Amino acid sequence: MAKEGPNWDGLLKWSLSHADGTNPSRNLSEEDRRWFMEAMQAQTVDVVKRMKEITLVMQAPEQVLESQGVTSQDIEDMLDELQEHVESIDMANDLHSIGGLVPLLSYLKNSHANIRAKAAEVVSTIVQNNPKSQQLVMEANGLEPLLSNFTSDPDVTARTKALGAISSLIRHNKPGIAAFRLANGYATLRDALSSESVRFQRKALNLIHYLLHENRSDCAVVTELGFPRFFMFLASSEDGEVREGALRGLLDLGGQDRTAQAADGSSSEDDERLKQILQERIKGISAMSPEDLGAAKEERLLVDSLWNTCYNEPSSLREQGLVVLPGEDDALPPDVAGKHFEPPLRAWAANRNEDTKPSSEKKQAPLLLGLGPPSAQDPPA
Repeated sequence: MAKEGPNWDGLLKWSLSHADGTNPSRNLSEEDRRWFMEAMQAQTVDVVKRMKEITLVMQAPEQVLESQGVTSQDIEDMLDELQEHVESIDMANDLHSIGGLVPLLSYLKNSHANIRAKAAEVVSTIVQNNPKSQQLVMEANGLEPLLSNFTSDPDVTARTKALGAISSLIRHNKPGIAAFRLANGYATLRDALSSESVRFQRKALNLIHYLLHENRSDCAVVTELGFPRFFMFLASSEDGEVREGALRGLLDLGGQDRTAQAADGSSSEDDERLKQILQERIKGISAMSPEDLGAAKEERLLVDSLWNTCYNEPSSLREQGLVVLPGEDDALPPDVAGKHFEPPLRAWAANRNEDTKPSSEKKQAPLLLGLGPPSAQDPPA
């Protein structure tokens, strides 16, 4: 066998010649069996051993690695490899037992923004629909550096990745949600909506929708924090996903909490502004090409539902036959955030751990977050 690696072309030809259905099956000779096993073993990776090696590198002080010529790109590449390994739930849970979780979390405080961002991405992979690893990260105080990066990291990519990791960490995780709320997480989400990064806005809107869906009493909190005006501003975004997320947010709040608006005297002004925004979206949707209309299905449904919620009548989109196009099923607005929270390889895992027994616990009053003075980052009027 060549030093460069196994002869994969030869292995493929050998496999096809023995399994193409044209020849009768036969027993392998010892020589063939030995050659095949050597070829396969040459490409077999001991994942746990490799994760232990990566852990040793993560445990080394940054200055030691730099003295050995290890660059930030080398570390990022290593974290890429680690992320591939922890795609497996078993490997994700084993990372803690081999001592790799705490050093990984320490990388969230690394001086290089690309390493902070990549470390958050790996954490997100570890905890996605994985209650055991969620608990381990919470116990290791992993939420704190993620919140810090989400709130104040100077690099928007690192902030976005931290938000993604937080979303994965607190999903189906009541202690995580409680800790996020106590840390004034909603106020930070509000600030994220004023970011110039569309990707950051999308992730923030998706998490807001999930949290409001999980705890309807939080609608009062986000209304007090001024979220409706942010939603109205973003409903006119050039990005379709941002528009949908903002419209979904308004719909989650029941077309705005008019009781709260009446209390501060803003009801009439905001109501007129919302109506104008919806009319503009209706006009924009009406002018779309057939192809664009098909891609805007969620937005069409959301605009019509929001108009009906606010004004107790169907929108003109329904009169034009644009809410449900020929061949589409008439349905309630779809869950636009669910796809961002259900990783394809693990979506089933969370369902195994959900409590199916009827809840007998008393509902707790919402945690009222300190409101303070109006935010300096309010959206433009």
